[in-house]
Amino acid sequence: MECFNIFATNAGGIAYLPSTNVTVGTEAVDIALGFRRIQPVGYFTVRLTTAIPAGTTTTLPVTITLNGTTRALTLFDGTPVTVAELIGGTGVFLVFNNRYDGILQLMSRTTV
Repeated sequence: MECFNIFATNAGGIAYLPSTNVTVGTEAVDIALGFRRIQPVGYFTVRLTTAIPAGTTTTLPVTITLNGTTRALTLFDGTPVTVAELIGGTGVFLVFNNRYDGILQLMSRTTV
């Protein structure tokens, strides 16, 4: 697996991070991105390589684990992203990350 490679999706260098694992728990669904070298503030693109399993409770919040740290993925107003926003198979979505201010925000809606 290409855990340490970063691919830019445009000339500005938005990181493209394929998921390494999706874990469904009783309190959240976690999308693991492995260990990647990214800027502490900026955008990155997530390629969900494994679909969230059919039948997963759609009200479960979604977390992202990156570099060993798990954080809640949120919408614009800070509301947690739920499985309902990401259901529909595999694909790509855009995230804004600000590690200093604790922001991990879904920038593109993905519902089908």
